[in-house]
Amino acid sequence: MADAIKVLLVDDHQVVRRGLRTFLEVQDDIEVVGEAADGAEGVERAEALKPDVILMDVKMPGMDGVAALRRLRELGNTARVLVVTSFTEQRTVVPALRAGAAGYVYKDIDPDALAGAIRSVHAGHVLLQPEVADALLSREEGGAGQGRAGALTDREREVLGLIADGRSNREIARALVLSEKTVKTHVSNILMKLDLADRTQAALWAVRHGLTG
Repeated sequence: MADAIKVLLVDDHQVVRRGLRTFLEVQDDIEVVGEAADGAEGVERAEALKPDVILMDVKMPGMDGVAALRRLRELGNTARVLVVTSFTEQRTVVPALRAGAAGYVYKDIDPDALAGAIRSVHAGHVLLQPEVADALLSREEGGAGQGRAGALTDREREVLGLIADGRSNREIARALVLSEKTVKTHVSNILMKLDLADRTQAALWAVRHGLTG
């Protein structure tokens, strides 16, 4: 499975990891490359295995999921992290998204929906439940994104709107008839001008300022 999406499972419950592995291993385009029982081990294994996507629990003993996400960002790890949690409280999920998660799903998610979520975050999409998006938007008041909207070019505003619609760089390139490299440059400029940390914050900023389609 040379082109399969490489997935790392990080959860302190062995039964959960076993269930996830059992289902994912029957997917033709997904390969489980490793497991970890806590955040520290997850970071270590992520650095060694270089997965494309990490399924990360939030509440774990020792280093929890949020701390692990922050550490992965510090290390420059490029894996897309999908939080898989049984906790629905905003105080649990919002910090994980702010720490760099590409989205979150609940542990009772339909198996086929989970596979779809993995493929989606791997393609560059951000998965945000409406209630969590609202919470994140409210917390942005007075925080990141204080750069001037007027500093954006018309093209950058177009790119930002497509980011908010959940488009990957490749999809944005096709939609605007640009090269993927040019899109990446636009994204970098947007983050710099608006003083934002990542695509998730950019998508939220765009929603707040009415730049969605």
